[in-house]
Amino acid sequence: MATFIVLLGPPGVGKGTQAKILANAKKLAHISSGDLFREHIKNQTELGKHAKLFIDRGELVPDDVTIGMIRERLSYADCKPGAILDGFPRTPIQAVALEKMLAEFDGQVNIVPYITAPESVVVGRISGRWTCRLNGHVYHQMFNPPKQVGVCDIDSSELYQRDDDKVETVTIRIRVYLEQTIPLVEYYRKSGKLVELNGAQAVEQVSKDLCQVVKN
Repeated sequence: MATFIVLLGPPGVGKGTQAKILANAKKLAHISSGDLFREHIKNQTELGKHAKLFIDRGELVPDDVTIGMIRERLSYADCKPGAILDGFPRTPIQAVALEKMLAEFDGQVNIVPYITAPESVVVGRISGRWTCRLNGHVYHQMFNPPKQVGVCDIDSSELYQRDDDKVETVTIRIRVYLEQTIPLVEYYRKSGKLVELNGAQAVEQVSKDLCQVVKN
């Protein structure tokens, strides 16, 4: 049976970074709902245009749009052994939909690592991010600043701050997360699959803790 790991945590806690590290360690595909949204938005698909309206306001994208993107991605060959799911599901309703989808692909959710950190930490991490317009390379004004302010080191394109990375929007995103996604934490806690991790630690320590709980 295919192995699927759902990685939970508020915006800015480092889910994306940890998902990539874990996916590489476990030789599994990394499915990021955020990456899927950006790909569809960049290609100006109908799903992308619809999703952008909600993302720019810091709100959750409607289930039918998100589930449609995830279902398509799960059908790819690299997901046959399983995958690391980053950013999906976000609600108990989506979790139930995911279980049904995974059954179609002979898989199930095996473990749900929940990475947490204080609000002040995640707001600082997100609001400091800047993205290159040409290829989407990401920088951080504190942790990974570009050599020249406002310019991408790799392709020399302009760096800009996405609407959903601005402090005002970040605050809304966290509020939405707490109001709408925390019930998902309880859903998986009751299932016995949830394992909490301290996301305020250094990236390397979080990775070590994450790989250990998945191994166990």
